[in-house]
Amino acid sequence: MKEDQHKINENIDVDEVRVVGEGIESGVYSIDKALELAQEQNLDLVMISEKAVPPVCRIVEYKKFLYEQKKKEKEIKAKQQKVVVKEIRFGPQTDDHDFEFKKRHARSFLEEGSKLKAYVFFKGRSIIFKDQGEILLLKLAQELEDVGKVEQLPKLEGKRMIMMMAPKK
Repeated sequence: MKEDQHKINENIDVDEVRVVGEGIESGVYSIDKALELAQEQNLDLVMISEKAVPPVCRIVEYKKFLYEQKKKEKEIKAKQQKVVVKEIRFGPQTDDHDFEFKKRHARSFLEEGSKLKAYVFFKGRSIIFKDQGEILLLKLAQELEDVGKVEQLPKLEGKRMIMMMAPKK
C-alpha cells in the first residue's frame, strides 16, 4: 500500500490550511494549530485538496479515510456497464432455415443486453448480390425491432455489409 497518495500530518508543507472534519469548526488555520487540533482528537490531518487556496485538509483517521475511498471507487466501478458486442455472420444467399436459426441467436444476444453486429460477408464475385445482403439485414432488423433498435443502418465496408443493433432498455 502506498502511503504517499495524500500528504498527512508533518508531511504537509504549507503555512495555512482550511480544516474540515466532524466535531471541528471549519475554517482557515495555521498548520501548527491544525496539527494541534488533530492530535487533540488522536486523529490525522490529511490533505484532500492541494490545488485549493488555501489547501483543504480533513481531520480523520487515515486508515479509515483510505478504506472509505476504496469503497467509493469500488462502488463506482460496479455501476459501470461493460458493452459486449456479439457478431452474427450471414452469406448473401442465406436460406430461410439458417436465417431463422441466426435470428434466434441474435434475439437472445439483444435480450441479454449485448450489442449486435450483424454482417453479410461477400466472397469473391458474390459482391454483385449486395442488394440481397442489404435486404437480408433490413429483414433481420425489422423482425428484431421489439428487442433492439438499429444504431447503424447496413453499409458496405470492403467485402462486408455491416449493421449494428443495440438492445432496447
